[in-house]
Amino acid sequence: MNDHADAPELLYDGQWLRMLKRGTWEYVERTNGDGMAVIVIAVTPDDNVLFVEQYRVPLGASTIEMPAGLVGDDHDTDTLEAAARRELIEETGWAADRVDVLLVGPTSAGMSSERIAFVRARGLTRVGTGGGVGSENITVHEVPRAQAPAWLMQKQREGYELDLKLWAGLWMIEHNPDGSRVE
Repeated sequence: MNDHADAPELLYDGQWLRMLKRGTWEYVERTNGDGMAVIVIAVTPDDNVLFVEQYRVPLGASTIEMPAGLVGDDHDTDTLEAAARRELIEETGWAADRVDVLLVGPTSAGMSSERIAFVRARGLTRVGTGGGVGSENITVHEVPRAQAPAWLMQKQREGYELDLKLWAGLWMIEHNPDGSRVE
């Protein structure tokens, strides 16, 4: 059977996610905007990498991530850059003078149609305390860049889940110092 030739069958349609079946393959789509999210790679003027900690219901655990959020969830004319700027301020309390989209790709190609854009934030200025909006309850961590990998591994030993995109973000800090697109 050719799973990608059949029309998708709707299994569930929720506020944020839709579950579909195409042939024998089940997967989810985001119902907001165009199914895009951003992950913000941000380093403060003191050379600290910004990480956020929050409890994630699907994992039943607290995670360490880079600031991130949906594009178009509350803003119909949202762009990758605007979403990155907004999420950075909401989650960390830092604003960026410049944001550069580095790379766009799927988050979990076998399970979801969602795509994420890695966005590098530059020229950071503290404008608030962060912590998220509503019930997000985000804790902000500013970790010296040189110590970030060891800090992350310590957090894993303490029982935190680590978003694997963290490692790609750290790589991009080192390999895209000028903010150009990853080629």
